[in-house]
Amino acid sequence: MTTLSRKLLPSSSALAAFDSVARLGSFSLAADELSLTQGAISRQVMSLEEQLGVRLFERGARGVSLTAEGRTYAKAIGAALGEIRAASLQLMTKTHGSVLNLAMLPTFGTRWLLPRIPDFVDSHPEITINFATRIGQFDFEREGIDMAIHIGQPDWPAAESTFLMPEMVAPVCSPAFLADHPIKSAQDIADFPLLHMASRPGAWDHWFQSLGVVMSPSKGMRFEQFSSVAQACIAGLGIALMPLFLIEVELKVGHIVQAFPHQVRSPSSYYSVAPVSRSNHVPVKLFREWLLGQVEQYRKQANL
Repeated sequence: MTTLSRKLLPSSSALAAFDSVARLGSFSLAADELSLTQGAISRQVMSLEEQLGVRLFERGARGVSLTAEGRTYAKAIGAALGEIRAASLQLMTKTHGSVLNLAMLPTFGTRWLLPRIPDFVDSHPEITINFATRIGQFDFEREGIDMAIHIGQPDWPAAESTFLMPEMVAPVCSPAFLADHPIKSAQDIADFPLLHMASRPGAWDHWFQSLGVVMSPSKGMRFEQFSSVAQACIAGLGIALMPLFLIEVELKVGHIVQAFPHQVRSPSSYYSVAPVSRSNHVPVKLFREWLLGQVEQYRKQANL
């Protein structure tokens, strides 16, 4: 292979990192999706830019955005990676029988879903599950995904959404923070540093409005991942609005406590989503049925 030929064939890891950042608009979210560090994603993208001799992203204080060249390249690379995934999926399915390619939310997947998966494996040993991490809507066909666990609204185009459960959120912080910042009312909370999720900019407004408190809390740090928010709480950096079932461990051991006894149902809920073309796929149907059973057990235990 000539030097030029090698230059025109970047590594698959570099292309996957570029594709993820291009779709999600964030090195941090891409790292979460690919289960890598943010530094590793950044190095892959920089290596690709050096290899091509083209700047693919504009980097600034507000994040990253594709350059004109980057947008053109992202469209072509996304399509090419989609074809590779589809070809791999077709080969895997023929070789190994029943396969379910499942996209899951990172924190929901690791903290709620995966601990329950052994039950499905025991019940359906004939089905092999391949897990992927995805945040937000994506193209099922392009990604080679059969089914996804999604939080939001049942508005996924060309897909069938099945309601799983609501999400209850409450303000939480570290015990030390609460001891240093006594809270007697919701108004007190507004005077302290509030931690925000970038993907849910209106969450605090919604919580305050549920108590009849009209205000626009904006001060405080912003994070892209729930795990980072939990660690910020433990470190005593402020008060966060968190889904309680995702921090059960931290609450149980006392690393985090509820700062104020008021829970509110989030505007977003959890859904299982499958493209219409795969809604009758046997592994999808069996997993959906099992998942609904697991959710029913959990909701009874949690009184949701």
